[in-house]
Amino acid sequence: MTSVRTLSRAEAARIAVRAQLLTADRPGDIIETVESLTVLPIDPTTAIAPSVDLILWSRIGWPYEPADFRRLFREDRQIFEWNGFFRPMSDLPLFLPLMRRGPRSASARDWVVANDRFRRDILMRLRDEGPLRPADIADTAAVPWRSTGWTNDRNVLQMLEILVESGEVAVDHRDAKGRWFDLAERVYPAVSTLSDGEAARGRTARRLSALGIARRKEVAPPGEPVDVGDAGVEVTVDGVEGRWQVDPVLLDAEIPHLRSALLSPHDRLVFDRVRLRELFSFDYVLEMYKPAATRRWGYFALPILHGDRLVGKLDATLDRRAGTLRINAVHEDEPFPAAVAEAVDAEVDELARWLGVEVSRR
Repeated sequence: MTSVRTLSRAEAARIAVRAQLLTADRPGDIIETVESLTVLPIDPTTAIAPSVDLILWSRIGWPYEPADFRRLFREDRQIFEWNGFFRPMSDLPLFLPLMRRGPRSASARDWVVANDRFRRDILMRLRDEGPLRPADIADTAAVPWRSTGWTNDRNVLQMLEILVESGEVAVDHRDAKGRWFDLAERVYPAVSTLSDGEAARGRTARRLSALGIARRKEVAPPGEPVDVGDAGVEVTVDGVEGRWQVDPVLLDAEIPHLRSALLSPHDRLVFDRVRLRELFSFDYVLEMYKPAATRRWGYFALPILHGDRLVGKLDATLDRRAGTLRINAVHEDEPFPAAVAEAVDAEVDELARWLGVEVSRR
């Protein structure tokens, strides 16, 4: 019987940090970064910058330009949007089988059947006119969409969302007013066809590669597997109950020099709060939805990475009118040694330089 290897928490954390491209060995460009991370969460909060831009800047550094990302998405078609995430177009074959199954929700499937004429109206408009916003499309639904949330009776947007999930429609691009939609055949390139099993195995392998180390079942973004199964190599982590799977490429790989980084609250290194506590002993909650008086760290506090440890939270706000990145507080989980404080200050200065503003420290 093969024995299961045990990693220290520090070893597990380093594997996770390297998998997420947060070492001093920075990726060379946007596509290399997106292909390694597999997904970029779409969140419009701009207390500092959109999460997509923060995530890419934290990997690539000051050469990253948001306009380059938009070009890769809209013009070069090397990135696509699906189920709330930007993804590398090279992963499209892994998701087409999921799209072919149609909406996962039975109520959504029934609603589409009841509104088949409405569905065909939308597809015809897109075919005839090209990319359109939801506001440009007439609502001809026979049966309205019912929800207790904000989508109630938003029939055009809901049908477009379902058609994107089903692979008939795709997000063509985004502007200041939101998304533009077009027929998927004009957005997605022709790609090889995979069976359901091949695609599922591919998604699982890609997920483990992006995380480096993961439990067999854990938190996952929509459209991704929550179970990495027996992909990779099984290990245990000292002081943490249960077993984990590790990408074998990273298990014994040399770890490049580590560095400091300021992370988006939606960064994949920190998005699973349970994993965050288990591997990094780091307590974090995004507090933007909490009343101001109950916040410990701030509206959109950025987790601070130093080496293979998460050491604090940066409460900062971008004031474009004043041309400043206002530092409200740096919350140190433990008092920073001088070297850590210097490295974090340098990273704050780099963030301000990239944003094109000055740092305003209290």
